[in-house]
Amino acid sequence: MEKRWEIKPAGDKATVEQLSADINVNRHLANLLVQRGITTFEEAKAYFRPSLDDLHDPFLMKDMNRAIDRITTAIGSHERILIYGDYDVDGTTSVALMYSFFRTFYDNLGYYIPDRYSEGYGISLKGIDWAKENNYSLVIALDCGIKAVEEIRYANGKGIDFVVCDHHLPGDTLPEAAAILDPKQPGCEYPYKELSGCGVGFKLIQGYARINNIPFDDLIPYLDLVAVSTASDIVPITGENRILVYHGLEQLNRDPRTGLKSIMFSAGLDVKEVTVEDIVFRVGPRINAAGRMESGSRAVDLLVSDNRHAAEGISDQINIFNRDRREVDQKITQEALTMISDDPAMVNRLTTVVFNENWHKGVVGIVASRLIETYYRPTIVLTESNGFLTGSARSVKGFDLYQALEACGDLLETFGGHMYAAGLTLRREKLEEFSERFEAIVEKNITPEQMIPTVLIDEELALDEITESFFSILKQMTPFGPGNLAPVFMSRGVRDTGNGRVVGNNGGHLKLELVQGDHGRAFPAIAFNMADKYELVSGGTLFDVCYTIEENEFRGRRTLQLNVKDIKPAGN
Repeated sequence: MEKRWEIKPAGDKATVEQLSADINVNRHLANLLVQRGITTFEEAKAYFRPSLDDLHDPFLMKDMNRAIDRITTAIGSHERILIYGDYDVDGTTSVALMYSFFRTFYDNLGYYIPDRYSEGYGISLKGIDWAKENNYSLVIALDCGIKAVEEIRYANGKGIDFVVCDHHLPGDTLPEAAAILDPKQPGCEYPYKELSGCGVGFKLIQGYARINNIPFDDLIPYLDLVAVSTASDIVPITGENRILVYHGLEQLNRDPRTGLKSIMFSAGLDVKEVTVEDIVFRVGPRINAAGRMESGSRAVDLLVSDNRHAAEGISDQINIFNRDRREVDQKITQEALTMISDDPAMVNRLTTVVFNENWHKGVVGIVASRLIETYYRPTIVLTESNGFLTGSARSVKGFDLYQALEACGDLLETFGGHMYAAGLTLRREKLEEFSERFEAIVEKNITPEQMIPTVLIDEELALDEITESFFSILKQMTPFGPGNLAPVFMSRGVRDTGNGRVVGNNGGHLKLELVQGDHGRAFPAIAFNMADKYELVSGGTLFDVCYTIEENEFRGRRTLQLNVKDIKPAGN
């Protein structure tokens, strides 16, 4: 797929030069910081050394006092407390955090994860009935609940109170809960709005700890869960999230909880320093696989376990779920690609809407993301569940998917999500009308530029400017993620030394050795899914390349490697 290269505007020259002098880094590194809004010595210090002292006061969050008062009353009366969360990584880590914290001093509590297939996302009537049958009178809901108006009204009628800890956008009406913690709700003046669900849960235990004279240091072991949640939920790693992830990664690498340690071992991460990228691609999918293939409660069982042997057993089981999930999503992706390629009308549309009643509900979101890799356009993948069509939608950069679904709201039973990802449910007889209206709305609102994948480039570099000292400072810009992405560099007129070759089990990748000029240092490079570029880079031809810089460890030896994002003919 052809990509468009876009170079970010350079930072103000005078500001870059001043910052370069103030913190003693070269102009390229200073420019990267200015592009990220960091312009002074103090801002750079806070960026490079995130401090837990800079976390916001949890009592700035609306309803924090009400939430703690209701929990304190429940504990004082020895009420049964149920920790309730969604079945994805954010939900299960949130439940594990809250349950693990309260069980250190209170034993009359349990946890509940709704079934993806029979209950769906969020708070369910079935879950409320289960809570009533088991004598729970307080439910702490995490990563869900902000739109559960009818469900919480139903719970109130059964004598069950809710404390909602959510981070999603509320609807027009808020639920009648005992307390609602959500920095995005109207009237909440909490300074940082982008916490994950687990992040909101952490603010609750931070507030509870302060009121009850529990040392803050006792909360640090829970930051491994916050880091996994924040990275996996693809929320911005800026501001308070950056502090939480920075210290959460330290906890994860130094002394992770038993369950996470077993997942890291099964993912082959026990011999390296775990990064945000490792969480996103290797830890998070394993936790998610439990809810996709069986039950999210198995993930919570693992994350709250203190027994190494029990944790290893659950982790092995989850590893099997993850393997099965990969096989299923690869099979469905191929079926969907065939469905599109066999229909010229579908090939030429500006949207993808595909449906098969036999597809596995747990992987349709992954399949939607994979389809965008081939057909770069807003995409919806649907299957059948409980008599309705249900599925996931994914968008392309810059296009607001949620608004497009909102414009089709009268054809949908339910929908929810955000700009780039959403879930939806509709009746089967509405599928054709929905598909046509969705196409028309996208056609009216999407721009030609949004239909072409873009590589956003931070800086142009000469290869000989990449040194060990340059990389050591670059590495201190981690953790990378949304809002603080790993810098992408461009170098012009490079060539392969002649050692370039096609690699990978399916021969899909390129392993290169890149030089610039006649006497420059040769840099190893990996170009994933770019085997089709082999002719372009072979035979000493000059080409332009954009890449990130990473450290590759092999047999105990660490070397710098370029991770290639795209290749174009020189001067293109």
